[in-house]
Amino acid sequence: QVQLVESGGGLVQAGGSLRLSCAASGAIFGIDIMGWGRQAPGKQRNLIATVTSPGTIAYVDSVKGRFTISMDNTKDTVYLQMNSLKAEDTAVYYCYVHTRNQRDSWGQGTQVTVSS
Repeated sequence: QVQLVESGGGLVQAGGSLRLSCAASGAIFGIDIMGWGRQAPGKQRNLIATVTSPGTIAYVDSVKGRFTISMDNTKDTVYLQMNSLKAEDTAVYYCYVHTRNQRDSWGQGTQVTVSS
């Protein structure tokens, strides 16, 4: 069972920045993909950024150019640098892991609130 510990959420003004971190443990088969999803009130949870262990990165259009995902393979840690934040980025942000034995795990979530 993979455990994910997230940190870095909070309240920020529009145009500001936040950095989220997520450390994974217990992935005995190794990790293929790490990422971040978010869920706004009344909406579905969606992945917004992913990075594979070889380093392939993908973003949804709404965060391209503003958010940067990175992964430290040696620590099984993923980061999300969020710049130029907008009110519509307000959501609970969840860390995501896909392991080499084809299991998916989500973190407990961290609240990001952007005030306009």
